[in-house]
Amino acid sequence: MNKRCPHCVDEYLEVTEYQGEEIDVCLECGGLWFEKNEVNRMLNEVNDGPVGEKYEHNFGEHVGISERDCPDCSTLMERYHLLEHYHSEIDVCRHCDGSWIEKEQLESVENSPQLKAALGELNQKVSWKTYLFQFLTQMPVEYNIKPHRTPWVTRALVALNVLIFAAYFFVPSHFEFVLEYFAMRPVDVLAGEEPWTLLTCVFLHGSIMHLVGNMYFLYIIGDNLEDALGHWRFLGYYLLCGVLASVASLLLSSNGAIPSVGASGAIAGLFGMYLMWFRYASLTFMFVIYQKKLSAMWFFIIWLGINLFGLFSLPDGVDYGAHIGGFIVGLLIGYALKTKVMSDRPMIALLNKPAAQLKR
Repeated sequence: MNKRCPHCVDEYLEVTEYQGEEIDVCLECGGLWFEKNEVNRMLNEVNDGPVGEKYEHNFGEHVGISERDCPDCSTLMERYHLLEHYHSEIDVCRHCDGSWIEKEQLESVENSPQLKAALGELNQKVSWKTYLFQFLTQMPVEYNIKPHRTPWVTRALVALNVLIFAAYFFVPSHFEFVLEYFAMRPVDVLAGEEPWTLLTCVFLHGSIMHLVGNMYFLYIIGDNLEDALGHWRFLGYYLLCGVLASVASLLLSSNGAIPSVGASGAIAGLFGMYLMWFRYASLTFMFVIYQKKLSAMWFFIIWLGINLFGLFSLPDGVDYGAHIGGFIVGLLIGYALKTKVMSDRPMIALLNKPAAQLKR
């Protein structure tokens, strides 16, 4: 059954997509109708978990009875402030749990410093659990928005890398065979031999710690990137970054006979995309016993500096060329797709704005 616009009355709502959810929009006035409490679901994500069933716990002050009828059940809705101490209003149907937002209210929300502050709370939650985890592992912990999609491709890539590693690493003859035919040697590829190793080397690792480190970084940043790109595009860009990182490795290698293995170049490409789209996310680090939170920008500046120093100064077997090449490819992909990603994911666009811009 067609639903009438609560604002225009004589106009009907059209089905569209917003924030990855199917909603209804009035093409005349631009208002949005969220069925079954979808606005509350988005606020749940902002608060990093359920915030309760009652509207007064999710929104700000109850303002009174609305003059607008619910598009689903035709009963009068009620008005609430969207956030505490923030007077943009939302119309809510207490009968069917739908929510109506006028176009003007939506625009004020997107430019709201109050909402930015609420989202900023995501970067303030450091608990004893993260401290203990980092103290024991010395691994960073990411603070970012929760993805809409289940990151099936990220999980599959982690599982596939682990399975491949387990299949060859613990048997010396298998290890030698895999290294011979599937690791990338620049001198061989430049001679036109074994070109497939530009890709296969991305799924090989030389030690348990090499595997663990790469898979951990793939896991903590892959979910947000897969959510932004979609499953198949994420996989395609991951493989593209891996292959082009291998190309950078063979061009920058100082010893073409040393085999190159590891997902580091592909993951460095993900770093570049992540920096372009999630620059105000943060990661915590453990310096001996002191836990410090850094923005993604600072983390990748430090990471890139270490790799540039290593490329020119430390012949220690680390494939710095693949890291830098993959990172540059990721930056270029991130820049090329930034407008589309921000358009498809308004929450990412909001988090990507500097605080000064939101206070206008």
